[in-house]
Amino acid sequence: MPDESHIPPRPPLPPPPADPAAITAETFARTTDAIVTSVTRVIDGKPDAVRAALVCMLAEGHLLIEDVPGVGKTMLARALAASVEATVRRIQFTPDLLPGDVTGVSVFHPVDREFEFKPGAIFAHIVIADEINRSSPKTQSALLEAMEEQQVTVDGRSHALPDPFLVVATQNPLEMEGTYALPEAQRDRFMMRVSMGYPDAENEALMLRQRDARNPLDAVTPVASSARVRDLIAWARSVHVSPAVEEYAVSLARATRQHPDLRLGASPRATLQLVRAAKVWAALDGREFVIPDDVVLLLEPVFAHRLIASRGTHALRGRSGADTIATILRSIAASVRVPLATR
Repeated sequence: MPDESHIPPRPPLPPPPADPAAITAETFARTTDAIVTSVTRVIDGKPDAVRAALVCMLAEGHLLIEDVPGVGKTMLARALAASVEATVRRIQFTPDLLPGDVTGVSVFHPVDREFEFKPGAIFAHIVIADEINRSSPKTQSALLEAMEEQQVTVDGRSHALPDPFLVVATQNPLEMEGTYALPEAQRDRFMMRVSMGYPDAENEALMLRQRDARNPLDAVTPVASSARVRDLIAWARSVHVSPAVEEYAVSLARATRQHPDLRLGASPRATLQLVRAAKVWAALDGREFVIPDDVVLLLEPVFAHRLIASRGTHALRGRSGADTIATILRSIAASVRVPLATR
């Protein structure tokens, strides 16, 4: 009999396409509420961050959580991963991490004189990229193709990643020791950037009591399968966006490109992801159509991390990225009519 010890396993069949008709509005609300409830058992007092993570997952985007150490960035990513019955990998980004550690490598077998691909840690439904800005730009760039095209290419061969696929990355502020700035192309791959912030006194005291004897992650069990997540994604994708709202989103993006205080504005990818996130936001609110308020609420988390201010803008005027976004919104409100039609 032939030796089958070195024959690579047959690749799994692709999952069936998601069907929005597989669930109803009631099922969507019940499942998403269960995911939020599961995550908030671990992350107390941070509803905005939890909702942002859910929006990214259902809008087929990726989430960047930026804040100082010890405020629960990794805990949020792990709680979301534990709430969904899917494959989860965590990558601890360090200065000596290599791109092959992320994407995988081809290993040569001298017996049959063939190369076999060994998948890296990126091959999972949910990938936790912990402290992503502590690795070199070369290693960070290993995520570019995966996050945009949901595949990796090694030695000229492309390998598809699981579906759904979500990267939840955490990073420390740039003024912290041992950090590298994310390249513009890498930042643009993230749909949203959020900050955890310090907990208030009440939730911090509650954390001391709850975590004195056990880890709350141990009690988290999956409330949705990966197939159910695909159905939720399909349902959110079917939310209606009127041409007027689409034009409003484009006007917001174009304003960032023309703003005198910005050297780099929002990319077309940012506009696309803004509308996708607005669809999920509307679905979570129980609506089957997007309103202008959905776009405005998501403007800062979707756009702010992509913008680069002109040299000296912040230092001279003392304005933050959030202030710049607010200024752009005020200028657009004065010159562009906010659409009323939503259906």
